[in-house]
Amino acid sequence: MNRFIILCALVLLLGAALPALAQDMLPYPSDLTECEVDLSGETVNIFHFGDLSGPYAFITQPIVSAVSDAVLYWNSHGGVCGAELAQVYEDTGGNLEATQSAYDRFSSEYAEELDLLLLYGSGDGELLREQLAADEIVSFISAGSIESLYGEDGQTPGWLYASNPLYINQFGFFCQFVAANPEIFPDPVIGFVTWPGAFGMAGTGPAARDYCGGLGVPVLAEPQIFLPTDSDILTQVQNAIDSGANILYSNSLASGPALIASTLVDLGMDEDIKLAGVNWVMDTTVGLLGQRVLKANGLPSVDGMFGSMPYLWWTERDNAAVQFVTQQFNANKRSPAEQNIAYLVSWGAVDSIIEATIRTVNRVGSLSAVTGAEMRETVESMDYAVLGGLYQHKIEDGMREGTLNRIAVMKFANATMSGPATGAEDALLIDDGAGGKFFLPLVLPLTEFMPVPQLRG
Repeated sequence: MNRFIILCALVLLLGAALPALAQDMLPYPSDLTECEVDLSGETVNIFHFGDLSGPYAFITQPIVSAVSDAVLYWNSHGGVCGAELAQVYEDTGGNLEATQSAYDRFSSEYAEELDLLLLYGSGDGELLREQLAADEIVSFISAGSIESLYGEDGQTPGWLYASNPLYINQFGFFCQFVAANPEIFPDPVIGFVTWPGAFGMAGTGPAARDYCGGLGVPVLAEPQIFLPTDSDILTQVQNAIDSGANILYSNSLASGPALIASTLVDLGMDEDIKLAGVNWVMDTTVGLLGQRVLKANGLPSVDGMFGSMPYLWWTERDNAAVQFVTQQFNANKRSPAEQNIAYLVSWGAVDSIIEATIRTVNRVGSLSAVTGAEMRETVESMDYAVLGGLYQHKIEDGMREGTLNRIAVMKFANATMSGPATGAEDALLIDDGAGGKFFLPLVLPLTEFMPVPQLRG
């Protein structure tokens, strides 16, 4: 592995407390559309709400940090076409009643300007899908379910747009990877050990099983389900293994993948059973939570876990977007735990909102003339490298989600920063500032960006 990538990863975590010097600040990486309308004296609000204190809090809390940092950056650089940025947000705690309440308040109090809304979770998208359409409000989400993006029939595009590929398509993409790498996955059989709900169960149906089976990768028909609050899933993991699975796949995040990995260690099966999942299993939180239980070689339980990566990652420092966000992260003294998917992708979401706003205002002539319908026209016509290449925003053929993906693996840095650690004896350990130490997680892309299979039906 490239030594530069390892060094950058180390700088990311160790340098988070060091402010960047103003004279060394990097230019904004996106090639934004030139403003044709002066918006001086006006405000562009970024509206978002979702679970910031419930089951998804490990992942979602850095959203507020990223949006706050983006607002600070733009307002200290003259705003967007002269307009100040601001954010309006609310914590729903993962409760759908709170989600509905937040939506009612936002759509009432900000009826004249709520044309675009950021959401965090598929469940919120499913709840609000028809309301967003009725109120003509565009919504961005990093990953949406089939129902939230396409309705109960799976065929009706709505007003919600996801930057990541559908989870079922990510799973099909993983099956392609498994089929192409028999030396890593000999005689593969995949079993789902996953959360309930639209997110957790995505890809567990017959369409995905048929597709993967056609590639020579059988998938067990019966998923093993556990709750985000569970602390013991020995039965579920053992059931999947007893049914023939030698690859466990999970649509879960934060504590979910870490719990599966630690259970495999407890069973003494971590060397025999591979672990994989959707893009969220590659998050920094998993790399940190996975250190509660160590393998026999002394490395964290999640070492060697595979997952999707449909965007650039923090260690890909040859990209201007990653360089810029890293500098902003450090300048704002964010903590290592915030250096995750949500912080990175939220900068992209703000960039997409800015680009869509500029294009729409240029077309309609003023900020007050922007409507949800006009914003939707813009969003669906954009072919845009978000934040200069973090991911691609392109809506085509009635689709509502991203179509490009990669497979990555989670590893941990060795002490010489020349590659991944092979065991505790050569691993890099970093002081956590509280008398303990932690391993430095690395997320290493294994493939290039490629189109995912389309399994929605």
